[in-house]
Amino acid sequence: MGEPRLLAVDLGLRSGLALYGRDGRLREYRSQNFGSQTRLKRAVPSVLNGVGPLAWLVLEGGGPVADVWEREASRRALPVLRVAAEDWREKLLYAREQRSGSLAKDAADVLARKVIGWSGAAKPTSLKHDAAEAILLGLWAVLEVGWLDRVPAELRR
Repeated sequence: MGEPRLLAVDLGLRSGLALYGRDGRLREYRSQNFGSQTRLKRAVPSVLNGVGPLAWLVLEGGGPVADVWEREASRRALPVLRVAAEDWREKLLYAREQRSGSLAKDAADVLARKVIGWSGAAKPTSLKHDAAEAILLGLWAVLEVGWLDRVPAELRR
């Protein structure tokens, strides 16, 4: 069956996805463009089926896109954490890096690359901002659910 996993999703029709193992390390990440709400509704069940056994679904954002993910999670009795970007940014980024959206995205890219290296995940050829933000959302979430006690020393800045 495999280890329980946590899937972090930076919501949108173009979404960032980051999958974490029970040890708190990143396993996989990607950006996926669903294109439309209709295609998103059809795709979410197969996305969830394709990542192995899930213990948590973590969503950043809201609105109709979040509703699609939450309905499918509810159907599967899968616990959902729904947060705003400010929640994880406050814990992982310096205040000076949060002064604007573009500063936060740049800082997220740098830290996400550190998480990728620390986790031993495949290095990106390019890292889209939604995937980088999903990676950090997932790091925040594994701390929140207790899979890691604290930010690993290799990732502290």
